[in-house]
Amino acid sequence: MTKVEQLLIKYREQIIYLVFGVLTTLVSIIVYGALHLMAWPYQLAYWSAWFLSVLFAYLTNRHWVFRSQAQGFLAILRETFNFYLARLLTGLLGSAIMGLGVGVLHQNDFIWNIIQNIFVIIANYALSKWFIFKGKE
Repeated sequence: MTKVEQLLIKYREQIIYLVFGVLTTLVSIIVYGALHLMAWPYQLAYWSAWFLSVLFAYLTNRHWVFRSQAQGFLAILRETFNFYLARLLTGLLGSAIMGLGVGVLHQNDFIWNIIQNIFVIIANYALSKWFIFKGKE
């Protein structure tokens, strides 16, 4: 086994999380951009994009990243609830960052949407790894 293959195996979870994190960010930015073009207020566009990107993130994180073993309605419901609760907390963080950049500093909303996504991705990984999908590898 080559050194590269060993690194890919060792960091599989982080690599796949990064790939789906980028895709989740793209979902968020595309949805936000589409709603922006329809002249939605930036906070309403933000939360709509947040909801759809969280759904995408849950499905991909559950199956491919953390390989959740939760089975049964109540276990999956608990996991889904915890995932959305964690994402709500990081969504509030993202909203606050957007509010600071756009509402207070009066800067470009697209740039601040990218900035908040960076902070949110890091916080989401930590919460998913240590609280939501812990021990499910």
